[in-house]
Amino acid sequence: MSYTDVAIRTFQGSIRAGATEEEVSNAITREVAKAGGALWTPSTNIMFGDRTKLPHGAPTHNSIKNDEPAMIEIGGTKSGYAVGIVRSAVLGHHQEAEAVHAVAVEALEAACAATKAGATASSVDAAARKVVERSSLRHGFRHRTGYHTGPNWGGRGNLSLETDSPDILEVNMVFHMPIILFGDSGILIGCSEHVLVTGAGCEILAKTPHKLHVV
Repeated sequence: MSYTDVAIRTFQGSIRAGATEEEVSNAITREVAKAGGALWTPSTNIMFGDRTKLPHGAPTHNSIKNDEPAMIEIGGTKSGYAVGIVRSAVLGHHQEAEAVHAVAVEALEAACAATKAGATASSVDAAARKVVERSSLRHGFRHRTGYHTGPNWGGRGNLSLETDSPDILEVNMVFHMPIILFGDSGILIGCSEHVLVTGAGCEILAKTPHKLHVV
């Protein structure tokens, strides 16, 4: 996660008018390497502007302009384990992205608060879903709340934080919880946390806050 945090800080520090997704991606790779780390490159997604309407998007020559949103999903890797998070940013002002992100933050924090050993996977999902359903984005949450992670990011088995899941969370399970919501225009904006389940609750592994980064 320390490498993921380096990646996120570099992403946030690289947002400026005219910067391309590829330029930001290259800067991230350099800074993570300087820190002695590496990235789980198959799962690096960086989208600026209208490309935030894509659920996933590898970096391109697309550049960010004033008053546009940006989103990244990226993970540092070590010893075969990848720890990813989602973060969003706005260059200037983007009313829709800011409003959607505010709901995502509230839903994510509700999910984290519900995460502890002994809780059901469905109860964690319900905590996040309840927040979205009482907002103006009732139909904006179209995926599960999260999933169990292991080696190589995808080595997570089938334990899923979703509606009607009877699975019971146990101490030392690790989950990625991406709360990414659809706005009315089709943009996808949100945030996530990678958490470690404990007896008392959960430990958030990232040191970079999940608030919207505004430049």
